[in-house]
Amino acid sequence: MNWLNSIFIFGAAWVMIFLESWLQWPRNFFGTSFALLPGLMVYAGLTRDVPMITAVSLISGLCFDAMSANPLGVSILPLFLIAFIIFQCRELLLRENTFAQMVLGAGAAVFYQLMTLFLVCSVGISPLLGWKTIWHIFVALVSGGLATPVLFILFDRLDQALNYRPRVETSFRPDREIKRGRA
Repeated sequence: MNWLNSIFIFGAAWVMIFLESWLQWPRNFFGTSFALLPGLMVYAGLTRDVPMITAVSLISGLCFDAMSANPLGVSILPLFLIAFIIFQCRELLLRENTFAQMVLGAGAAVFYQLMTLFLVCSVGISPLLGWKTIWHIFVALVSGGLATPVLFILFDRLDQALNYRPRVETSFRPDREIKRGRA
């Protein structure tokens, strides 16, 4: 396991939670905040193993719930399910394709919003549901779809810049002539 990349994932989760709670202009302009954590969970599901997925969803879910009006712990299960489902199907998914990343991020953001809404309602809290809820889900769809490829680019560049890549050398030289037959 690459520990440096894992530290970057935890750091990115902390920065995203901080930005979602601190930045007021998206909430004032759009009426809702952006959904950035589902895109991070898509990246974690495609690149990390189950213990790392569990740790990221647990810590980021608790931190996000502590900074929002959600009951504590309600975001853990949706974040974990996003990453775990993607982890189970990652051999079938196109990790390098930008459009696939956008679709996965948008779908994860919508799933996160709907699953969190379901869990909040099942806890006994009755949130205000109406046309504005559809707007919240739409903003989450667009922001999650746009944020996920950016996260992939960011983490891939960090990986290339800070991790050692062994040089692949073969004993075959392309300018060498191979003589066959008797000498």
